[in-house]
Amino acid sequence: MPEAILPIVFLISLIILKMMTKEYRFALAARFAMTIMLLATGIAHFVYVKGMLLMIPEYIPFRPTIVYVTGIVEIIAGMLLLIPRYQKKAEVFLILFFVLLLPFNIYACMLHVDMEKGNYEGDGLLYLWYRIPLQVFFIAWVYFSACRSS
Repeated sequence: MPEAILPIVFLISLIILKMMTKEYRFALAARFAMTIMLLATGIAHFVYVKGMLLMIPEYIPFRPTIVYVTGIVEIIAGMLLLIPRYQKKAEVFLILFFVLLLPFNIYACMLHVDMEKGNYEGDGLLYLWYRIPLQVFFIAWVYFSACRSS
């Protein structure tokens, strides 16, 4: 689960950076954690293709291509967070990206999509009480790392 990766990698990164630099580098640890989370979610686009396809309405063309491309985009955007020259652009892109993904998450919840199993036996609309705040949390996380230096 991406929401577990984020705080775990953040804390480990924060400790390692403190040991290496003798100071807390919160924003860098936050960016590194987001990068690792995006690597994991990007890879999921190739592992759970069937479930990801169910999250996209059938009237949208090139659904398999969208699944693969968005996986690649997540991986690249995550890596760009760690390159100072591209960091701010990646942060702005990711905030917009997370906002654009929300309707697909809502759609998937309405259909009870279970992404990992690739069927319609998921949690359904109650999951939105978790998913919407989680999406806001991801946006806030990226924003936080963008507003802090280091």
